[in-house]
Amino acid sequence: MTEIGITGASVGARTFDILLDQILTFRLKPNELVSEKAMSEALGISRTPVREALARLAGLGLIDIYPQRGSMVAPLRIADLEKSQFLRESLEVGLIKRAVESPRRDELIRALKGELAIQETFASISDDRRFYKSDELFHQHIAAHAGFPGIWADISAAKLHMDRFRFLSFPRLDSMSVVLGQHRRIVEALEAADALEAENAMRSHLRRIFEVLDVVKERYPEYFESRTGPRHDAGDHSAERAPS
Repeated sequence: MTEIGITGASVGARTFDILLDQILTFRLKPNELVSEKAMSEALGISRTPVREALARLAGLGLIDIYPQRGSMVAPLRIADLEKSQFLRESLEVGLIKRAVESPRRDELIRALKGELAIQETFASISDDRRFYKSDELFHQHIAAHAGFPGIWADISAAKLHMDRFRFLSFPRLDSMSVVLGQHRRIVEALEAADALEAENAMRSHLRRIFEVLDVVKERYPEYFESRTGPRHDAGDHSAERAPS
């Protein structure tokens, strides 16, 4: 296994970021056993920052830690999605209302139209990964122009579980065209200075995740929480993974 070789004072933060990305992009899959030893060797670090990162991820509900068993990537849980979506909607609906009233509204509209052009390009070539990144930037622009510096960090933390579901939903053929249409509706409401329409457009956009939930569950049933509990017995370490 190739060592990544993390060095420097930020080793703990970098370890956390790497493991978080592995979970959100399903390179570490739900219900997989996670080996501290294998991860520390892959990252070229001691076990301590790996253990600390796993504990932090457990606090976010992304890792389940079992005594005498070890750490497993948490399965997808509907309750986590509902809470994550509720928090994100509460914040972003409020932000879009403030954005309509912002003296920087014209500047925001220009930035959002720039992202729309980028999204149109990526949608035309079915590049869902880069479309997804532009989608994130679209929402970051709104947060940045709403008068609360740094609030995107709070939104990012709130939406972690929602992001896991969104990552699986994006490969759907209609996802990019639908999201693009919803983004246009938000921009049009901003241009019209229509706060109510902007709020409704954002609310509808952020609730779309529930419209594709059944498709995700049908396509990836093994990723969802099982009523029978963890899927690997305590003696099975074949699924232990480290960052690839």
